Parts: sequence; C-alpha cells; structure tokens
Amino acid sequence: MADSAIPGTPEQHGVYLPSYASYNWIGPPSDYSLTTDAMTGGDSRTENLNKWFQPGDQAYIIVASAMVLIMVPGLAFLYSGLARRKSALSLMWACMAAGSIITFQWYFWGYSLTFSASGKSGFIGDLKHFGMKNVLGAPSVGSPLIPDLLYAFYQLQFCAVTGAIIAGALAERGRLLPFCIWLFFWATLVYNPIACWAWNPNGWAYKYGVLDYAGGGPVEIGSALSAFAYSMVLGKRAEKMMLNFRPHNVSMVLLGTVLLWFGWLGFNGGSSFGANLRAVMACWNTNLTATFSAVAWVLLDYRLSRKWSMVGWCSGTISGLVAATPASGFITPWGSVVLGIATGVIANYATKVKYWVRIDDSLDVFAEHGVPGMVGLMFNALFGADYIIGLDGVNTGLQNTTTGTSAGGWLNHNYRQFYIQLAYVVACSGYAFFVSAILAYAVNYIPGLHLRASEEAELLGMDDDQLGEFAYDYVEVRRDYLAWTPSTKEQTGNNTDVPQEQMYGINEHKAMFQTYQTGSSSESATAGGHETVSQGDRHGVAAEVAMADEKASRTQEPTQ
Repeated sequence: MADSAIPGTPEQHGVYLPSYASYNWIGPPSDYSLTTDAMTGGDSRTENLNKWFQPGDQAYIIVASAMVLIMVPGLAFLYSGLARRKSALSLMWACMAAGSIITFQWYFWGYSLTFSASGKSGFIGDLKHFGMKNVLGAPSVGSPLIPDLLYAFYQLQFCAVTGAIIAGALAERGRLLPFCIWLFFWATLVYNPIACWAWNPNGWAYKYGVLDYAGGGPVEIGSALSAFAYSMVLGKRAEKMMLNFRPHNVSMVLLGTVLLWFGWLGFNGGSSFGANLRAVMACWNTNLTATFSAVAWVLLDYRLSRKWSMVGWCSGTISGLVAATPASGFITPWGSVVLGIATGVIANYATKVKYWVRIDDSLDVFAEHGVPGMVGLMFNALFGADYIIGLDGVNTGLQNTTTGTSAGGWLNHNYRQFYIQLAYVVACSGYAFFVSAILAYAVNYIPGLHLRASEEAELLGMDDDQLGEFAYDYVEVRRDYLAWTPSTKEQTGNNTDVPQEQMYGINEHKAMFQTYQTGSSSESATAGGHETVSQGDRHGVAAEVAMADEKASRTQEPTQ
C-alpha cells in the first residue's frame, strides 16, 4: 500500500505500518519505542493500545489462563479422592480457599513484588504496582507479545495453583483458618521472591542464565518443599487411625488428574506467551513426558502387586506433567521421552523419602511435585536446545549472559549449564523449606491459630470438625441389625414379637419407625398387637386411609 493511502498524518504512519506488528523480525513484534507512555503503553482515551499486540496471542493467553484456573478444582478433586471420606470436603475447601487468598494477595502486592521492573535487588521487586497500579497496556516483563495486564492475570493463576498444591499438607489433621493466614505470608515471602529470581529480568537467577520455562522453581519445588515443611510442623497423623488406609474414591482421583492434565496444557503451552510454534512444542513435550512417566510408574507398581493401579497411573501422569513444567519449552521431543521414563522411576522411589525422614507427607506432594520439578530442571542442562527456545519468534538467537554461548544445554555444548541449574535447585529447595517452616512455627504459636486439630477432631474427621458439611450424605447399612444395638434377651431368644422400633438401639433410628393402632392387617407386619410401618411408608398409608374414609363416606350418603 502506498504511504499516501494509509489513513492519518505522515508522522503517524510508522505506528500503524504492518512491519511493526509482524513476526518477520527477530525480537519483539512491535517497535515499542513509539509508545507515548512507557508505563501504561499509552493513553487509551486518545489511542488504541491494542495496536502493539496480536489479537491471536492475547486470545490464546486468556484461554490458557482459564485452563490453568481449572487446575485448582482439579487439585481439589485429586486430594479429596486420595483422602478418607470423613476429611474429603475439607481438602476441597482448602484448595478453593487457596485460590481466593492468592487472588487477593496477588492483586494487593504480589504481582508488584514479583514482576516490578524497577526493583533492582535481584531478590524481590518493589511496590511500584501496588494494587495493580499502572498495570495496563505496556509490554510485559515476561514477554513483549502480551500486555502487562494480561501477563499479570496469567501469572496469578500460577501462584493460585501453587497455593492449592500446598493444601495437600493439611490432609486429615490440619485446621483451615491458620493455613489461610499462613498462605498469605507464604506467597509474600516464598513464592514472590523465587518467581522474581527466575522470571523477572532483574532476578539473580534470570541473569545467571537459569532455564526454568514454566515454574520448576517457584511452582513445583516451591510448593513441594513448603508442603513438606508444613507437614513437619503439623506432625504425623495418629498411627492407630492409619490401619488399612487407602484412597476413598479413586474415580475422583482420576477426575482430578484429567482436569490437571487439561489445565497443564495451558500452564506449559501458555508460557510461550503467544500462539506460536513454541507453544505447540511445549504441549507436545508435556504429553510425551506425562505419558511415559505414567507407563514407568505403573510398571514399577505392577512388579510388586501384580495389579494394574489406577492411582499409580494418576501418580505417574502428574509426576510427568510436573517434570515437563520447567522443561517443555526448552528440550527436544526425544528428550521428553527420556525425561518421562526417568521421572516415573525416580518419583516412584521418592515416595519412600517421607519414611526415611519421618515426615508425614500424606499425599506425596514432595515425591510427585518436588522431585520431578528438580529432575525437569536438570534435564534442561542436558537436553535444552536453542532451536526450541527460538520457536516463539522472540527469543531467536538468545544467548546465556553468563557463558556467552547459545541458550541451551549440553546439546549446544553449554556444559556450564549443569551447575547453573543445580545451584538454582539447591537455592529454591533450601529457601522454600526453611522460610516455610519458620512461618509455620510462627503462626502455630499465635493464640487461636494452632495449625493442628485435636486428636478427637482427627478421629471425627476434618469435615465435621472444620466445616460441619460433608462430601457425601450416606446411610450406612449393616447386614445384621443386632450390630446397631446392645444384645437383649428378647433379641437373642426365639420371640419374634419384638416391636420393630425396639430393634434399633438409638433414638434417631427409633424415630424412623411409627406404631399405629390399626387392628389386624394382612398387608403389614404385626408385632405385639401393633401394626408397624416404616417412616418412609407412613405417608402412603395415610393416603390410603384417607381414600378409604372418603369412599366409605360416599357409600353412606343418603340418596336424594
């Protein structure tokens, strides 16, 4: 198109020329030096701030954000199914409450502490964006492909999922209110700093050249080691209540796993921050790693039990998805196959760690999140490839600022990447565990905020103790009615004339039966001269009596 045919004045043409919004260039797709406000991206009252971004990229990340949000109820179903019935709903509540608390924390100051570009400490940001102030249409610090406002919303879901993962530490013994208070400060002092290290351009790990695609440090190691520390402070569940313990609803475990897998494609695919080839590659690698990890886990379980385990398949799948989180945007597909097999084996054996260290990690958060996250981060050092990184059209030609070589691992002869990754794993693990433990001890000593419920509450179940609601309303049926009530001579003898309501030893069950003085009846059981009718039948009996009375009254009416 001729320059004269483009609407607007000649000095405005550069803003709207197609060359400034194209993937033909290496680097950002738009020339942001033309912006009228570096903080907000411009004045939306006088200009279209959407001009800096591709609509497809924005649409994709909005959908990916919704997919990641689904992971929170996915974790709720997973944890609920793995627990016993009497504590199933409390874990659901904890996961959903975690999402609510983190949303407030992230809006309040979490985003600013994590991604503020003006915070130069390398450890944590500042409060320049407190209350989401001046977060609008400028290119995000994470990627120039999407605006700051969208990036903040997407990253919110990551923090929320991390908080929900930690909720597994409460299983069957943890009180809810202290956990909620602890979680707000945990997000501020643990998640926000670690995410700043890895993803803020001013973070020390970012400058050091660490490869962490979608959160091996902040999300996986951060959640797992924090949950491990919280479990340590809580203490072990009562041993006498652990006999014959097993998941109460494997169907819910599978439902939660499938929801997590669906959300993980938004988690990993969306971390390319645009609808591009790197997003597709990340999704491919995610599925490959999850699949081969599930196979490895199930085979290891089969060798011991000679049974195919559904819980084993779910555990292996989740471990593979976790391992793919830091690696799916860096490594090759064949590297993902190797990663999946290695993760399934290592994570399976890692379930024994909690017994060695005597910490009751009830739902294996450490084994299925922490260990696979570490494995995935170290695989970046081995199988990370620069051509995978450059598929987003932004990081083409990216170099490691520390080594001066192409970004990647040993495939690019970047051998120093191994100890860079190892240092990052050690730093994240140690920091998350010790700060989380200190926070848990601090909250535990506040009057009224004791982390653990009483032994009586544990026996009763967290649903009854903490919520007063239950995952299921059910009637327990026993084959022998004598199991309900102490034995009496009438019940143990040959007398069959015991009134039906006397066969139940507690008032609640007695009240389920009514005794009517109806004389003889051939259609109902008669005992001791009384016709006994179950409560469920009495309305029908009353209706029949009313109909009989009405019929009798009609026959007795005098003829006119």
